[in-house]
Amino acid sequence: MTAEQIIFLIVAGVTLASALLVVTTRNLVHAALWLVATLFGVAIIYTILNAGFIAVVQVVVYIGAIAILFIFAVMLTRRELRDNTPQLNKNWWSGALVAVLTFVGLAFLLQGWSGFSKTAAAIPSGFDAVAELGNQLVSPEAYVLPFEVASVLLLAAMVGAVYVAFTRK
Repeated sequence: MTAEQIIFLIVAGVTLASALLVVTTRNLVHAALWLVATLFGVAIIYTILNAGFIAVVQVVVYIGAIAILFIFAVMLTRRELRDNTPQLNKNWWSGALVAVLTFVGLAFLLQGWSGFSKTAAAIPSGFDAVAELGNQLVSPEAYVLPFEVASVLLLAAMVGAVYVAFTRK
């Protein structure tokens, strides 16, 4: 087993454990902090897979913006409700059952897949992944239509947020 595989197994184990703590922790602030640990573990896995740009985007967008915003929102709005409402759903076992059944189904589907024993091809020297990603996003033969649809949806969401936030005088 190589050092890269050992690092991957350690990071994957820590990421899975922190993801489990996200959904089982009763304190919402602690759950948000475990979410940050989970997202950071995913960024490390992207780095191991030589996807440095996506790892940086993971850290900047998900950890730097969304998770921190979630922590501030929880800290500012959930203080009064913490003592008055239950922190755990009474039907948690049904969600756990669905998760276990999903895991068993995926394990059954992937048991004969040969992709687990294959290794990724080496990246050639001089390969610019960011330039290739940019070319694929704007190329008419590749992903230009989904990219433009996503941009129109984000623009519509931004216009809707401005409209909702606008107060009439």
